Amino acid sequence: MRSGVIAQKVGMTRIFNDAGEHVPVTVLKVDNCQVVAHRTVEKNGYTAVQLGVGQAKPQNTTRALRGHFAVAKVEPKRKLAEFRVEENGLIPVGAELTVDHFVVGQFVDVTGTSIGKGFAGGMKRHNFGGLRATHGVSISHRSIGSTGGRQDPGKTFKNKKMPGHLGAETVTTQNLKVVLTDVERGLIAVEGAVPGNKGGWIIVADAVKKLLPAEAPKPGKFRLPGAEAASEAPVADVAPATEAPAEENV
Repeated sequence: MRSGVIAQKVGMTRIFNDAGEHVPVTVLKVDNCQVVAHRTVEKNGYTAVQLGVGQAKPQNTTRALRGHFAVAKVEPKRKLAEFRVEENGLIPVGAELTVDHFVVGQFVDVTGTSIGKGFAGGMKRHNFGGLRATHGVSISHRSIGSTGGRQDPGKTFKNKKMPGHLGAETVTTQNLKVVLTDVERGLIAVEGAVPGNKGGWIIVADAVKKLLPAEAPKPGKFRLPGAEAASEAPVADVAPATEAPAEENV
């Protein structure tokens, strides 16, 4: 089991493949997704990594969370999520996950909050057929019909499909194919639609019903804090060694 990432939904577009066919894709952006904490068996009873993404204002963050982020030496995050991993799948605290954590062609499961549509009727919410347009039906053409008997059973059963609140709930879409990854801009393109509004937070993880490709990095692809700065830092000046004086012939 590997860690996933927290991305932000950008929108939908299409990509043309080598055969000239267009593939509808959803673009997800991964920006500054860092490991905030570890969950261990000794302390918590399970093994997981906690990721944070987005920038939150310190004045809008509780004192407990500010201390939590201070221990990890990361800026306050807007969104937190945990991913169950194996003991050898822990990623160092403070590391930033990159989009090449996923490889092109692999399948992922995405989780988001669906678009809220308010109070909806049975036809829109449950795809009911509605009543007849004529022959005795007046006004109530889009009603759901009978919800239960009179004397028998004399009640409406629980979980009966009826009008009510539609959307604004956690939805997981499985087995979406990764079509493109752009490391420089932090973009992932997955085939198909992803639940949620534009700008909403999306959890992307390896598909549980598909095999992980052999070329997928383990425990993941990440960038340690200060790694790039260290590689670009100038080499310290070293004073040239002085040559030993030549011995004089006596």
